[in-house]
Amino acid sequence: MDIEQRGFPPNNADERTTLLAFLDWHRNTFRIKIAGLDARQLDTPHPPSDMTLGGMAKHLAYVENWWVRRIMGGHDDEPWASVDWEADADWDWHSAVHDTPAQLRDLFDAEVDKADAVIASIASLDTESKHTSGRTGGHFNLRWVLVHLVEEYARHNGHADLIRESIDGAVGH
Repeated sequence: MDIEQRGFPPNNADERTTLLAFLDWHRNTFRIKIAGLDARQLDTPHPPSDMTLGGMAKHLAYVENWWVRRIMGGHDDEPWASVDWEADADWDWHSAVHDTPAQLRDLFDAEVDKADAVIASIASLDTESKHTSGRTGGHFNLRWVLVHLVEEYARHNGHADLIRESIDGAVGH
């Protein structure tokens, strides 16, 4: 995917359309950041951080699954369900080194597709989540989850810009 194919969110749309357009824009921005990179490049950190683009791809796949499939939809999917998160709370980041670039991209795309199916099945932004917050005990609504996903991608796309530039000089838009 190149920058031209990414599209741009509409200037004047309803709330749901705007949120989903910005989420897709950020997802596609991330796809651009990891496009064409091999296994070594996907596992290259930008010191002093140990964050890698491969780890980020797996983490964002997990984020899609956690917030949409698990929290909103009540699903408990693999490979996430059987991970010993207590042994390694950052398993998604650390285990990516064992995946091929194609596996990481496929996992990311599959989790986005599954999340999109759940989102499409929810009629209202006010629909409450199946699971509650571990912090507050209250339910999330779909609006909150979508805004959080946009925020998560925006933050990590900034990281991805720096990591990608350090790998091959490519700068993002």
